[in-house]
Amino acid sequence: MIDRRSPPVAAHAEPESAPASDSAASRSRETGRGAQRQDAIYRAISEAVIEHRLKPGSRLREDALAEVFGISRTGIRKVLQRLALEQLITLTPGKGAAVTRPSAEEARDIFEARRMIECALMARLASSVQPAELEQLRELAGREQRALQGQEQSAAIRLSADFHGRLAELAGNQTLASFVGQLCSRSSLILAVYGHAGNLGCECNDHNQLIDLLQAGDSQQAAAFMRDHLDSIEASLSIDEAPDEAPDLRDIFAGFQ
Repeated sequence: MIDRRSPPVAAHAEPESAPASDSAASRSRETGRGAQRQDAIYRAISEAVIEHRLKPGSRLREDALAEVFGISRTGIRKVLQRLALEQLITLTPGKGAAVTRPSAEEARDIFEARRMIECALMARLASSVQPAELEQLRELAGREQRALQGQEQSAAIRLSADFHGRLAELAGNQTLASFVGQLCSRSSLILAVYGHAGNLGCECNDHNQLIDLLQAGDSQQAAAFMRDHLDSIEASLSIDEAPDEAPDLRDIFAGFQ
């Protein structure tokens, strides 16, 4: 006898999901874009601190920063934690973030550290610097001088820090170069707290004179000149406490994309 029952009805097929590898790749891209965005925000805030657009003691509210930069407060918190590790900002429980205000003792310690490291690096660099590297340094020094002549204070401060950082990089020890970069960033805070109006610390022609000594291969004189240079910056400072302020974050980061 022939079984005339209808064949079993197939269960409704579930929509085919994306392969796990595609989903993981998508999450990876999203994570990568988020990290790039946070890096850009980190650089923007760092530069604002180094260029004195954000003054020491300025309060940095998470909600205001999140609104300015168009990201979550969680993302801003990660950026602030990174800045705190480099001691550019201070995180205080119950009070939030503020641009670090170095004490007089910290200022002395930072310049002592810079003398110990940068003088030794100049002695090393003088014996190994290449013509192309000297040209890079002269180009940086020239940009700094043009910024000073054009009264572009913020740009000149950043270029001065860039010059010292590049010197350390060319000396060939990347660990020390990274440390010098952090010390230069913290020095900009010291200048903002203890420097006089219009004072960048570095004399206008000092950097060119240092390049001349490096070009001549004079290790001892290059190291001695760097020591005098840093001594001169420290000697130009005077303690002048200023009240904390709440900066206009929209104005400071108006050009951020």
